[in-house]
Amino acid sequence: MARYTGLFTVSVSADRFWQLLVEILRACSMNVIYSSEDYLVAREIPGRVTYAKLVTVEILIEPVLHQEAEVRMNLVVKNEELPLQVNNHCQQVFHLLNQAVEENRHWRVVESAVS
Repeated sequence: MARYTGLFTVSVSADRFWQLLVEILRACSMNVIYSSEDYLVAREIPGRVTYAKLVTVEILIEPVLHQEAEVRMNLVVKNEELPLQVNNHCQQVFHLLNQAVEENRHWRVVESAVS
């Protein structure tokens, strides 16, 4: 199973954060399949790749306690594909999502770490 993680802290109001996050996921061909106050799951739209390569994104969201307008999100991008190649489909989607988060002009990335 391929699995990639990223941790981002962004400067944005909590109300605006959810709308921007859903827009980013949709722009990356993802549908939100579950959402709660602090957790979101999105799945890649079927049709472009085989079922085993379909990517699932889990995002754990927590407000930063000492800053009102900052939100921390822990991103896990995974699929059932064995990561036999360095540049596999899951990693490509992971890089696409990271780029979308980093380059979003409606918030400022305060901190980021990817693995």
